[in-house]
Amino acid sequence: MDDQGCPRCKTTKYRNPSLKLMVNVCGHTLCESCVDMLFVRGSGNCVQCDTPLRKCNFRVQLFEDPAVDKEVEIRKKVLKIYNKREHDFPSLREYNNYLEQVEEIVFNLTHNMDVEGTKQIMEQYQKENRDTIQKNKVKLTREQEEVEEMLLLEQQEKEQRRLDLLQDEQRQLQAKRKNKQALLDELERSHVPATILLSQHKERAALLETQIEKQKQVVKPTLFSTGILMGQTVSLQPVARIEEVLYQYQPIQIHTYGPPVPSLDQLGRLGYLNHVRAAQLQDTAGGYSSGLACHRAIQDSFSGLFPS
Repeated sequence: MDDQGCPRCKTTKYRNPSLKLMVNVCGHTLCESCVDMLFVRGSGNCVQCDTPLRKCNFRVQLFEDPAVDKEVEIRKKVLKIYNKREHDFPSLREYNNYLEQVEEIVFNLTHNMDVEGTKQIMEQYQKENRDTIQKNKVKLTREQEEVEEMLLLEQQEKEQRRLDLLQDEQRQLQAKRKNKQALLDELERSHVPATILLSQHKERAALLETQIEKQKQVVKPTLFSTGILMGQTVSLQPVARIEEVLYQYQPIQIHTYGPPVPSLDQLGRLGYLNHVRAAQLQDTAGGYSSGLACHRAIQDSFSGLFPS
């Protein structure tokens, strides 16, 4: 990000962290100061590609690569025309071909390949599918309104939960203050020994804390979004359970083609450990034991003694 800069005044983000870069339809950047200077009359040419531009079409660069901003803007314009859905096609293959055509149009316009021919294809498509495009625009607007309404409800509910939590904290604080003030008043006026009053105050405080904890554990029902697309039917039937045979461990049978190897417990009685170095303290920390090393050595020496 520090290497980003204006190609005209050569100011970079490293020298001026508050530098605001703007991008237009051609995909080339200019800083905000250069845009105000070059486009005083509202229009002008790009400094890099000499494309005629309007000042009102400049927008803040969001991505590090300005080509990405250009592609995003082109994709928005293309999808306003090519706004068909999967249910508008008789088969999945035709829908995939339609998506491939959309991506090819976006690619051509982004990389300036056969721009005039691509625009003619878009105009021809718009003329032939004018009614479908308008119908899908209305449908998309309704879906957006429903989503915005749902987001607004979630935001209002979140704000209400925050206010309820704040009120609960204030009530709890007031209750603690009243309990403490009651203790001071009893110590001042009562003839009961102070130790008894303090013990009663501790009991009341403990009871108050338990009540507060119970209130915190009460979870209020909240609205949530399922993430299911509008108009999509989803089966809520339980997932079919697949019965499978449980795995059973089978011990490994190793054929060494040699005499049987004594177990670890028999090594000491049979005298195998008499000439093996005893494990030191630092060896045992790493998991070494003289019996294990001797047992492995015997396995290697006994293996293959008998002809196969």
